[in-house]
This record gives sequence, C-alpha cells and structure tokens, in this order.
Amino acid sequence: MDGDPTETLADRLNYEPVIFRGSTSTELLMILSAAAAFWLPFGFLTAWLFGVPSMGVGVAAIGVLATVYYGSTGFQIIKRGRPDYYAQQWVAIQLQRLSLRRSGFVLRTGAWDLGRTQDPLGSASHGNR
Repeated sequence: MDGDPTETLADRLNYEPVIFRGSTSTELLMILSAAAAFWLPFGFLTAWLFGVPSMGVGVAAIGVLATVYYGSTGFQIIKRGRPDYYAQQWVAIQLQRLSLRRSGFVLRTGAWDLGRTQDPLGSASHGNR
C-alpha cells in the first residue's frame, strides 16, 4: 500500500459511518437544526418572561443538548430494521408533500397512459376488410 492508509479509507465506505448514539452526521445535523429551531426562541421567550437574559441561553443550550441526546436514541428506534438513508428520504418526501422543498422523488399516484385516443391497430392500418 502506498501512502497514508487513512486517505483510502473514505473511498471504501458505502454509507455514512455512525458518529453518536447510532446516528450519522447527516441525522445529527437534522436533529440539531430542529432542536435549535425550537429551543432558541423558547429559551429567549422564557428569559424575556422572567427578565433574566442569560437564562435564555442556558435554557436553549440545555434543551438543544437534551434533544440531540434523546433524539439520536429516537433515530435508533426509527432506523431499526430499515435500509440505509431511510430517515433522510422520509424527511425529504414529507417536506415535498408539504411543498416546503423539492426532493426529486416522483410522488404522483394514479394511472399512466400514452394519451392515445384511437386504437393503434384501427381500420387504417389493416387496409380494406
């Protein structure tokens, strides 16, 4: 083997490695984003109600850390027995259904046809009968 063995290690991975409590970095980013979107406004609202600004940062920090810890455990339960990237695809599909983000998946259900109105083997193709 030539060179540093860690350079080729990433080329051999077929999926994201688990980083924390059964979650990959993409899943942790999803959990962290959702936690921050909830806990930061909640923490600052709580601080405003009690009149202690520093308390908002503390409430938000503790809430985000707890959500990441317990949220990654929830992802373990959701992912059990499912294929790789199931959770990311499920979230992308839900966001597309809510018209918040396009995912590239075809979600249309129904019958598909060619749009023809005549029989392709009609009287014109058989000549005179």
